Amino acid sequence: MVQVTLGKTGITVEKNSFGALPIQRISQGEAVKLLRKAYDKGVTFFDTARGYTDSEVKLGEAFDGMREKVYIATKTAAGTGEAFWKDLNTSLKNLRTDYIDIYQFHNPSFCPKPGDGTGLYEAMLEAKEKGMVRHIGITNHRLNIAHEAVESGLYETLQFPFCYLATEKDIELVKKCKEADMGFIAMKALSGGLITNSAAAYAFLAQYDNVLPIWGVQRESELDEFLSYIDNPPVMTEELAAVIQHDREELLGDFCRGCGYCMPCPVGIEINNCARMSLLIRRSPSAAQLTPAAQEKMKKIEKCLHCGQCKAKCPYGLDTPALLEKNYKDYCEILAGKEY
Repeated sequence: MVQVTLGKTGITVEKNSFGALPIQRISQGEAVKLLRKAYDKGVTFFDTARGYTDSEVKLGEAFDGMREKVYIATKTAAGTGEAFWKDLNTSLKNLRTDYIDIYQFHNPSFCPKPGDGTGLYEAMLEAKEKGMVRHIGITNHRLNIAHEAVESGLYETLQFPFCYLATEKDIELVKKCKEADMGFIAMKALSGGLITNSAAAYAFLAQYDNVLPIWGVQRESELDEFLSYIDNPPVMTEELAAVIQHDREELLGDFCRGCGYCMPCPVGIEINNCARMSLLIRRSPSAAQLTPAAQEKMKKIEKCLHCGQCKAKCPYGLDTPALLEKNYKDYCEILAGKEY
């Protein structure tokens, strides 16, 4: 068993944590079964968010009566102190608890600080003083805000995308967190589904002893795969290194990570999936991506207004309209039988 300590929080857990965004897509019964199985097999850290529809409710049922045996991190996307308290109280009720282990500001467009006029950090501090929040965290997709959060000394954890498609700048951020004794929680360790070799993903992250990956789990087969790494953690081999090198050559650069922060689209384009559809089909072929319903979603790209809203909101600075156009062209070629 490999363990990770999240910096100055002192929280030490197995280097496999449960990302609870996907369980909003399955039934209450299925979700509770997955969550309890994860705990029974050694997983004790669970990450969710107020914005993940009923994910918190499912965690609340799964761990009712055994709250002290698990660590729960959740998030608020509140923009004011008033909205913060509303979110926090809702989360506490949903999770059937009176405290959150790590309460995180959810991908804010700025780094909340005392005196910034929003009242957010002041509310967070008050919640911590009252015992409703034990540790203060922040999540983000923007390097500049992530660095600001680390340098501020105001946060105990940072949640940021990190996988083997990481750039040197991302790796620098991980090292900076370690130097600051700040916990690093790695979201999108499989790059939103583009990475299909979880052993390679784990082996890469295992090189960083301060990084805790949260694996998004929706199916029992997925959970079993990650649970197998508790007793048999993958290590970097020539074979896995070759997989990583191949994927980096194919994927590194201007590709959509599927974070969804460009949404919503004025004409209803499902940007976070459509802007990377051709890669998804080639890497993990699925008949579901070629159904009439999927084709209809892709066809909406024809209605793109080129308004630039999605491009302006992309935390990775991508030319989203151009990516949509390219993916639609590739998708049409796949449908026509030229590929796939």
